[in-house]
Amino acid sequence: MRFLVVGAGAIGGYFGGRLLEAGREVTFLVRPARAAQLAATGLVIRSRYGDATLPSPPRVLADELSQPFDVVLLSCKAYDLEQAMASFAPAVGAGTAILPLLNGLNHLDTLAGRFGAEPVLGGQCFISASLDPTGAVLHLNESHALSFGERDGTMSGRVRAIAAAMAGARFDVRASDQILLEMWEKWVFIASLAGITCLMRATVGDIVAAGGADLALGLLAECAAVAEAAGCAPRSESIERTRGLLSAAGSPLAASMLRDVERGAPTEAAHILGDLLRRRGPASGPDRSLLRLAFAHLSAYEARRVREAV
Repeated sequence: MRFLVVGAGAIGGYFGGRLLEAGREVTFLVRPARAAQLAATGLVIRSRYGDATLPSPPRVLADELSQPFDVVLLSCKAYDLEQAMASFAPAVGAGTAILPLLNGLNHLDTLAGRFGAEPVLGGQCFISASLDPTGAVLHLNESHALSFGERDGTMSGRVRAIAAAMAGARFDVRASDQILLEMWEKWVFIASLAGITCLMRATVGDIVAAGGADLALGLLAECAAVAEAAGCAPRSESIERTRGLLSAAGSPLAASMLRDVERGAPTEAAHILGDLLRRRGPASGPDRSLLRLAFAHLSAYEARRVREAV
């Protein structure tokens, strides 16, 4: 099975690198600068589950793609999706499966609009990772899990085949018959964490120490209510796990979106918080004031960032 991993950043570099480490047929679709870096240093992964250095990993530039792949593993930022689709389009053939690992759900419609609904799987991952200044992938937490499946919940032959091809690589992989529910549960978690840590410009532990745990849990309740209105209420164990993460004293946890804000970079606020607000259900439904405040805060940041970049 031939995998095209779009990008060799933190997420694509980690999961694609682990597949390559396990002997799978993996090619990275990268930009020229990253291609040159990979040629010079290899793909380097630093993780509590084992480091890896993969010399000169297979890579291709967008204008060099000419044949379809079996699986396109997509992990770009939401604001780069249009450009990413244009770059990997030549790799999508009649039997290609597109496996996106973006947060939220709006990207599923965008991908289906470009390539049709049939190739597009649902997918999500739980990992905290970043690139260091040398381009090495740094795995920052204890989780490195990936799940995926057909959006209608069927356990299809292609899902089983992809799961078998990924089995044995150094990450946790699972074929799911409830992938849209799992994506909603992660969306609720990410929106709650990003919303409160960006709004307060602080870690969870600092927010708790300041007496703001009730605000974090209030935002979680608002986000979960949106999912429930959409017919995908998070399961109780997911809510309890998220409540624990958002109210843990001394926790260093913060959303990657906060790191984006702190370095003056673009954020996925529109895709994660804004789209959640657009799906909020009846206007007469539960309060969304904290979600609105968090999104307005990040929208104001984006407006200032763009203005000052001119």
